[in-house]
Amino acid sequence: MGATSSATDENVKDAPELKRAIGPRLLLLFIVGDILGTGVYALTGQVAGEVGGAAWIPFLVAFAVATLTAFSYLELVTKYPQAAGAALYAHKAFGVHVVTFLICFIVMCSGITSASAASRAFAANLALGFGLEVSNGVVLLIALGFMSLVMAVNVRGVSESVRVNVVLTLVELSGLLLVILIGFYAIAGGNADLSRVVVFESPDDKSALLAVSTATSLAFFAMVGFEDSVNMAEETKDPSRIFPRIMLTGLGITAVIYVLVSVCAVAVVPVGVLAESETPLATVVQTAAPDFPISDLLPFISMFAVANSALINMLMASRLLYGMARQRVLPPALARVHPRRQTPWVAIVVTTGISFALITYVSLDPGSPVVSILGGTTSLLLLTVFCVVNACVLVLRRDRVGHHHFRAGRVIPVVGVVTCAWLVLPFSSGRDPEQYEIAGVLLGLGLVLWAITRLLGHDGRPAPDQVGAPTN
Repeated sequence: MGATSSATDENVKDAPELKRAIGPRLLLLFIVGDILGTGVYALTGQVAGEVGGAAWIPFLVAFAVATLTAFSYLELVTKYPQAAGAALYAHKAFGVHVVTFLICFIVMCSGITSASAASRAFAANLALGFGLEVSNGVVLLIALGFMSLVMAVNVRGVSESVRVNVVLTLVELSGLLLVILIGFYAIAGGNADLSRVVVFESPDDKSALLAVSTATSLAFFAMVGFEDSVNMAEETKDPSRIFPRIMLTGLGITAVIYVLVSVCAVAVVPVGVLAESETPLATVVQTAAPDFPISDLLPFISMFAVANSALINMLMASRLLYGMARQRVLPPALARVHPRRQTPWVAIVVTTGISFALITYVSLDPGSPVVSILGGTTSLLLLTVFCVVNACVLVLRRDRVGHHHFRAGRVIPVVGVVTCAWLVLPFSSGRDPEQYEIAGVLLGLGLVLWAITRLLGHDGRPAPDQVGAPTN
């Protein structure tokens, strides 16, 4: 690298830091809002289709697996409270550029792809909610316009972004509470069959273990999101103190909601009907309270839910690029911070540009199977990352830092590796083979980008001001 590179590194070092604007309440709503989303609205019926009335079991198992990994994340984020999350931890633990780059790329892809799919769903729900008969091209333009709005909110500032998240979280939470309350009303009135919630039924003569694993692989997509919060560490007030309590509280709240939703859904609607419905929660409300205008409300509730997912995922992706640019794993230009707004504006623009390309691709064939298995593929990629994160905890035990941090113990990270790997491997997870095909293509693309990054001369060594310098 020449003088230009040195000057760029100095600019990154001297650039303004991110604004610490997230307190405990905003962080809790960020985590809850990121976990809650389109997954539970769409996957409840499919989970029930795998295990019958005991649909609540896979959600509990998914919560347990997520909690194990959350303990590992808590040790690492309180030990190294910087943006970049899993990629940063892999970089510190192994120092292998290709591993760091691929972790960064996988997490970024999962966020951007989910946000892109959510923006398309937002546009479709907008058209449905207002009764508009629009062409596929118009829906595409609405989706791109929506993503542009997300970019504007993101550039505006993390305070504004997280406050918008608060509003959207409350809206999507109200939809799930509506399902629970109407479900309880039906149960109390004798219009539901609680005995169904203990009936275990497995299709295709699967063993009980494989059926639960397959259903958990689906349900886990509804539990992901807590890991996004670690990418906001540099914008959180006193992260070493508040992260453990807030992350575990957020996971607990969402687990209770998911179990109650799945119990009410199976008690009110027969499993066969629920599994075949594309909008299972709407079917639950229509069955329990036929006169309730859910058909008019659901598109708008879903619209807010997917909008929240898009906003949070784009927040995560942009902070991930920013953090890794600070670590020299990506070009330093991606670490530029807006001097007035104190937001990583270059990373935001780049991730939005990628999302535009993905939205356009998805919109070319709305019925593509790629869209239908996006949730499973995202879950597959993130569970692979979680295996690495749990391993990083064990490797980094030898690294000492000069401040107090959370400790996950010795057993939890090991169990975390085993359980995450169980839900990744094809013989144990029962996943659709196409999920592995899509993941393979993404990894191949990541390797190509890694080779390009190496040719540009970025060796992945941490910048001097980043080594062992946690931001408090």
